Amino acid sequence: MVTKFITLTKENIDREHVCCAISDKKCAESYEAKKTWLKREFDNGYVFRRLDERVKVFIEYVPAEKAWLPVEAPNYLMINCFWVSGQYKGKGYAKALLQTAIDDAISQGKDGLVTVVGTSKFHFMSDPKWFLKQGFEAVEKLPYGFSLLVRKINPNAKKPLFGQSVQSGECAEKNGLVAYYTNRCPFTEYYVNTELPKTAQNRKLPLKLIKLETMEQAQSAPTPATIFSLFYDGKFVTTDISSCMDNRFDKTVKMLKHNV
Repeated sequence: MVTKFITLTKENIDREHVCCAISDKKCAESYEAKKTWLKREFDNGYVFRRLDERVKVFIEYVPAEKAWLPVEAPNYLMINCFWVSGQYKGKGYAKALLQTAIDDAISQGKDGLVTVVGTSKFHFMSDPKWFLKQGFEAVEKLPYGFSLLVRKINPNAKKPLFGQSVQSGECAEKNGLVAYYTNRCPFTEYYVNTELPKTAQNRKLPLKLIKLETMEQAQSAPTPATIFSLFYDGKFVTTDISSCMDNRFDKTVKMLKHNV
């Protein structure tokens, strides 16, 4: 297998795709918002690398100090979105992409790589079991379902930690629905701003939308899933963007009420 990956830059991103929502016309605005977000983050050392085909096979990572996540991991690389979809699974693409990140971490003198996953698999988050097979270990787990995984290069390096803002699994607003989101994903703008308000209105639920506009805001968010997190009466519910849709919402809320 001959594998050709390309790395997006300010110079080529306008003519290259960013994998998700490639052909989803309703998310066209969100898709362009993701590209705009990437252009800014390239200056912070952000890397978006993908298979040189029109498919969803890619990895994103950044120096952890510049990650839009409430994680304390100085001198690590933070792996963000990492996806190998459909027929491309099981062909070595994921391992090859991960190796490019490891190679970059070594060349930059980093202590290792770190990533946030669901203790049980969450939507829009990587599979923790796969990472553990690749030499990562869990260094911290949150009671509402998130784990922090690390693969050290320097065995004596300090372990990364979740920030204080995510320890409780609750947000400040205790009434109705609260959605935190960023332009890290090309689906969020559409589903959060178009679908979720209609879903909340149909159920007469108060709704507050909080867009994290800066790295500093994201690093102090009450959730480690800053792509999208939904809270209900102050408690974390899900990372699943599709829960914004009217026909998917009730199942999510029913599950939450059962667990409370």
